[in-house]
Amino acid sequence: MAGLRDKLPLLLGAKTAKALSSALDIETVSDLLRHYPRRYAERGELTDIAGLELGEHATVLARIEKISKRRMKSRNGTILDMVITDGKRRLACAFFNQAWREKELAPGKTGLFAGKVTAFRDTLQLANPEYELLDAEREAEAVDNFLAEIIPVYPAAQGMPTWSIAKCVRQVLDVLEVGDDPMPGELRQRHGLPGLERALRGIHRPEDWAHLETSRHRLKWDEAMAVQLIFAQRRHSAVSRPAKASPHVDGGLLDAFDKRLPFDLTAGQRAIGDEIAADLSTEHPMNRLLQGEVGSGKTVVALRAMLQVVDSGRQAAMLAPTEVLAAQHARSLREMLGDLGMAGELGAAENSTRITLLTGSMGAKERKKALLETVSGEAGIIVGTHALIQDTVQFADLGLVVVDEQHRFGVEQRDALRSRGADSTSPHVLVMTATPIPRTVAMTVYGDLEISALREMPVGRSPIKTTVVPVAEKPAWFDRVWQRVSEEVGKGHQAYVVCPRIGDEPPSDKSDKRPPLAVLDVAPDLANGALKGLKVAALHGRMPTDEKDAVMQAFGAGKVDVLVATTVVEVGVNVPNATAMVILDADRFGVSQLHQLRGRVGRGSVPGLCLLVTETLDGTATRERLAAVESTTDGFELSRLDLELRREGDILGAAQSGKRSGLKLLSLLRDEDVITEARAQAQEIVTGDPELASLPGLAQMVADVVDLERAEYLEKS
Repeated sequence: MAGLRDKLPLLLGAKTAKALSSALDIETVSDLLRHYPRRYAERGELTDIAGLELGEHATVLARIEKISKRRMKSRNGTILDMVITDGKRRLACAFFNQAWREKELAPGKTGLFAGKVTAFRDTLQLANPEYELLDAEREAEAVDNFLAEIIPVYPAAQGMPTWSIAKCVRQVLDVLEVGDDPMPGELRQRHGLPGLERALRGIHRPEDWAHLETSRHRLKWDEAMAVQLIFAQRRHSAVSRPAKASPHVDGGLLDAFDKRLPFDLTAGQRAIGDEIAADLSTEHPMNRLLQGEVGSGKTVVALRAMLQVVDSGRQAAMLAPTEVLAAQHARSLREMLGDLGMAGELGAAENSTRITLLTGSMGAKERKKALLETVSGEAGIIVGTHALIQDTVQFADLGLVVVDEQHRFGVEQRDALRSRGADSTSPHVLVMTATPIPRTVAMTVYGDLEISALREMPVGRSPIKTTVVPVAEKPAWFDRVWQRVSEEVGKGHQAYVVCPRIGDEPPSDKSDKRPPLAVLDVAPDLANGALKGLKVAALHGRMPTDEKDAVMQAFGAGKVDVLVATTVVEVGVNVPNATAMVILDADRFGVSQLHQLRGRVGRGSVPGLCLLVTETLDGTATRERLAAVESTTDGFELSRLDLELRREGDILGAAQSGKRSGLKLLSLLRDEDVITEARAQAQEIVTGDPELASLPGLAQMVADVVDLERAEYLEKS
């Protein structure tokens, strides 16, 4: 009998095991049985040659109709032409320099043929297909084995076609003995789940469609539970650590700031502000994700939280993903606080605090001053990049860390921050993102955090009109783009032009495709051409910090009409007078990134304009993406579309550790019920048994389903 952890050579032979390992990275019985079928068909469906699509990897059961050999015209060699039929349609096959196959590929023989569907002279064909011939004596048995009532079709690879995988799975299932089910019986009964062994058999060799569905449901539960158990353990670990309470102080900086606000907070800002204030008042560290639309007012919420901590005599740190954004945040906070943020300066308000900027590229004198202000406690709010979490940066008493654009920071960096509190305490942590996230993704990717979402926009935010500019079909529209920019500047406004590339990078490939437009090329072209007479400046991430800061300040002060930039302006940059944005080669950006970028305009009293310039043709998937961005400014709706267009399985890995994702069946969009139930169940289990000591099966399932390396990574604290 074979267990899930057994290695495959003893069961399948060294040669087959090596082929599975090299082609599909399959090493154990568990790896093989969790290489789930991509799709299923019913008897006979694999023989439908008429339904083949160009470019797909197809498998057909067919009969050889004729075979012939010819010489290659262009070079020495032979081509073996074969025609196969399913009894209704014919399909051409070609073997290059494999004339020896003519002896075994005789007309009248039946076999399974697999390969990529290509086209030759307007005719579909399989080039060098893999095949398995069925001799007359074995034919009925082999066909029955392969073409069961429900036929699993596996993700295949060169040298390991679907029938070979199916054969390996059958061999393993014949001797499989799972043993104790990792999911407790009471839990299976509560949620109507079959046993693991029945589920594994059912997903590969289902008795009927109902058996297949219950098997898939159980295995999805395994994936959801494994992930949610890890996050429940992380949440438990986080709140088990001590933190210094920072309750609201009557008559403090926060109250003074609130009295001066020139606008009313939205209902969402007030509600989430109350949640954060309550979290900060406890002796357990807050770990909260604040997500919200571009311009929904997250910075005000974060500043109010920082002031509550400063009122308690502690410090708050704000991390930004880039130095440009860090400098922008420091300026914005100073502007919002006014004399409340001028401690130590002439004209400072009573009980004011100081805002200090600290980045990695500062000059030695400037950096030393910032470090002293930080370690002495003179600075109440410290703004910077990831340089803030380096060991050389010492805080007097760090009470709160605000991480802007969480998706740009890895788990290790966030965990490093949690150890920076004074007296072995952890600071409270608030992470923010302007990229709206579907609820199930937030629960799965940021499952260790409590989640708050700002859905409403503050009063006074202006609408943004987005238009796709298809220059391949309508080249005259390109000139009109620059006319519109000039018109906006003529009205006293400013504009952004965004390019995918800086321009000083080496060529990425030698393809015929035009390289993406670059800032260093576009800026001078516009200044000397379509926008001649306007003040045009360039901005990109590789400029020296003082140059970047000078350009942003000039743009913010209205001394620059048009800023040609990379995505360095994607988040946090706030210039209310900028009303237009042109995104060149818009097809090179993702849906959420385009939404983020256009959020830089319409931040004042004048409606914003965003022009998505592209050479892609109508009817393509790329144009559909751009049309979706054009049609709605609802970031949460766009985030669902973005998820549909991406490989879901990559999301957990990319967001957390960069490892291969353990989500193979679970859909973050379609399985919301499973994820929600698993989260609640995992929380209940971990509350009673944080280490899963009494549930070794579940502890092992975490390692099996989510990958031990990722589990260790996520459990860091």
